[in-house]
Parts: sequence; structure tokens; C-alpha cells
Amino acid sequence: MVIAPGLEMACVITDTSSGGLRIRTDRQIALPARVTVVDIAAGLALDVEVAWRQGMEAGLKRLVPSRLLPAREAWMRAGGR
Repeated sequence: MVIAPGLEMACVITDTSSGGLRIRTDRQIALPARVTVVDIAAGLALDVEVAWRQGMEAGLKRLVPSRLLPAREAWMRAGGR
């Protein structure tokens, strides 16, 4: 599901990486700059920023909640990607 103020729409996650994901919706729609994607199968809600849109597909960049930034920075220093 893609969720934003005034928007709740089904989607399919077609690709994932450590930095983001690609989704496909059943219709072409203008997405706001930031949305939440709920991965029902994995039981996750991801805050993301729309990186690109093309037709019914969108590339989304994962956002790190500010409370987790120190943990992410430590992970990066330890060799994370």
C-alpha cells in the first residue's frame, strides 16, 4: 500500500535494494514527494521519498527516521552500505 495524506492505494513492490524500492500501481497517479509504503507481506512500513516516476512505476528512496540517524552513521562507519 502507498499511503500519504488523502491517498491510500494498492501497489506491487517490484524491486528492492538497501537504498530504496520500485513500485507499480494499477493506475497512473501523481504521488506526493514523500509517502509511506506498507509492505503487508513483510509487516513493514517504510517512509520513502519519490526519486522518479514513469507511467505507473515509481522509484522510491528509503528515508531514515531522525531518531535512527546515529545508528545508521555508526553502521556506515563499520562498513555498511
